[in-house]
Amino acid sequence: MQIPRHFSIFATALFLGELAVGEIAGAATGCGTRQFLPGVTQYRFGLQSAGKERSYGYHLPSGYDENKKYPVVVGFHGSSSIGLFFELDSKMSESRYSDQKIMIYPNGIDGSWAGPSYHSNTSSTISEDIQFISDLIVDVKKSFCVDDTKVFGVGMSNGGGFIGTLACDALGSKLFNALAAHSGAFYTDVNGPDNGCAPDPSALPIPILEIHGAADSTVKYEGGQGDGGSQPPISSWLQWWAERNQCGSPASEVIVDGKVQHLTWTCGGTQELLEHFKVEGLGHCWADTEINLSQISVPQGPTVVKASEMVMDFFDRVGGAGL
Repeated sequence: MQIPRHFSIFATALFLGELAVGEIAGAATGCGTRQFLPGVTQYRFGLQSAGKERSYGYHLPSGYDENKKYPVVVGFHGSSSIGLFFELDSKMSESRYSDQKIMIYPNGIDGSWAGPSYHSNTSSTISEDIQFISDLIVDVKKSFCVDDTKVFGVGMSNGGGFIGTLACDALGSKLFNALAAHSGAFYTDVNGPDNGCAPDPSALPIPILEIHGAADSTVKYEGGQGDGGSQPPISSWLQWWAERNQCGSPASEVIVDGKVQHLTWTCGGTQELLEHFKVEGLGHCWADTEINLSQISVPQGPTVVKASEMVMDFFDRVGGAGL
């Protein structure tokens, strides 16, 4: 999520083990290796990528079986933040959401992902951040028992915008089997379906879920100027992806006592491959029926839907459909 500039986060982390560094992309080779302290979030430091040292957190299911292949979900934090904050805010490491999934929480350099103007090019460029995620996935596959057909990415705010950046990149679009963005700040995708967004043709159609608050005052639903540049209207961004994915017209319904607009598209013959939830009254925070950290920072109270549940349900349903 995007955290107000005055909102500082201090966290200390115990490093509980060093993982092997991957060399080339390919099938998972980490099966058969017993893991230390499954069910406890641990940290990988010193991953070399594009000449920089990068890091990420990882959380294995408490019942992790080194001979069973697991889906992987990579969660991208917002600006002025770290992976740990996204983990705590979304609660995605809890067994109710990831009992049979490996959770990965990468850290952007200087607290953000490349794309918006507030991310300095001296920190990392878009190509460097995408290469980092490619190297991270190789590292994860070498370290853990991964289902290669079920590698997913989800992000909030600046992290949600980076989901869009990955989808529009020739390399990034091949890294994941489905993507989800919450309150996505799509700074790198603002001028229409053919504005330089160039996913690898073999990756299309890309399963994408977007969740957005109608009352978001930071990444406005109607688009406009944001903290890091111009942002597209969410309705336009969805239509561009409908065109890129060769989808039909959307099906629309109003759910949860009229408080949520739900749109779905059938793309390339697959139903509900593109999906969107517009949540009335939701500001710039992770949607949850329980209080969380980003709601406190807005501030606002709990809302009517659980974004983590919606994201995991989407991945479970469309996993493997796009690649």
